Amino acid sequence: MGRMTAIDLATNDYLGVEAQIGFHLTANHYPPVPTEMVSVCIAAIEAVNDDSDWDREIELPEGATWRGSNTAPAHAIIEGHHLEPWIIESELD
Repeated sequence: MGRMTAIDLATNDYLGVEAQIGFHLTANHYPPVPTEMVSVCIAAIEAVNDDSDWDREIELPEGATWRGSNTAPAHAIIEGHHLEPWIIESELD
């Protein structure tokens, strides 16, 4: 488990991205991250991969906060949930 599992999930198409992230959050973290964060994580990944927008504010699920706010920047979500394997490297970044 851990980073190698995340890399395997991110680089294989046997699961869709929602299932990949859901498995990663619940089985690759202790304590498990609630599945309500799957769409948040996907939004952060898309912000970076589609628009190179590491600072885009992503709305968090009800009851979740980041530094007292109900939003968090994409980079904080990616770093905090170890989503680097889903980030596509680009020469434009």
